[in-house]
Amino acid sequence: MTTTTTHPTPERRGTLLRLLVTCGIAAAVVGVAMGPVWRSVLAAASSAGDLHLQFDIGLLARRGLAVQIHVGAALTALAIGGFMLARPKGGGLHRTLGWTWVVAMATTAGSSLFLRDLNHGAFSFIHLLSGWVLVALPMAIAAIRRGNVRLHRRMMLGLYMGGLVFTGLLTFIPGRLMWSVFFG
Repeated sequence: MTTTTTHPTPERRGTLLRLLVTCGIAAAVVGVAMGPVWRSVLAAASSAGDLHLQFDIGLLARRGLAVQIHVGAALTALAIGGFMLARPKGGGLHRTLGWTWVVAMATTAGSSLFLRDLNHGAFSFIHLLSGWVLVALPMAIAAIRRGNVRLHRRMMLGLYMGGLVFTGLLTFIPGRLMWSVFFG
């Protein structure tokens, strides 16, 4: 059995550098735009004294099925996606884990449509991202089926960083469920 290993090409290194610069610029823009939120976070942290990790899984267990499905699917997609980003691409394992990741991402995005606590029962701006994930996943699959590896790679990486990492960090704002689970 032969295994193939992909080494970073200059083009791939350039793509990664552009991605890092783009993420840095996006983080700066989000940081400035969310200034009042960050001030609230810092105020809550300072009023709480020493923040310490106190994991309370009971908070998740007492929430509805949609929350439990959403968190489980998101954690599954986060783990599989991180593993896939760290290993060589292509082959049977990549394809199997890729389909598992797509199902987990679709489940995460779909279940989020039932979570509306953030905006008093109405949809919020986060739901726009959920809609985009549900549209972009089939587009990324179509790209690889057409042989467009570059577009597939960019879309999947964007879905991972934007749909999981960025939105996952937003769940740790004081007052939100994950903040309460870990720091409550």
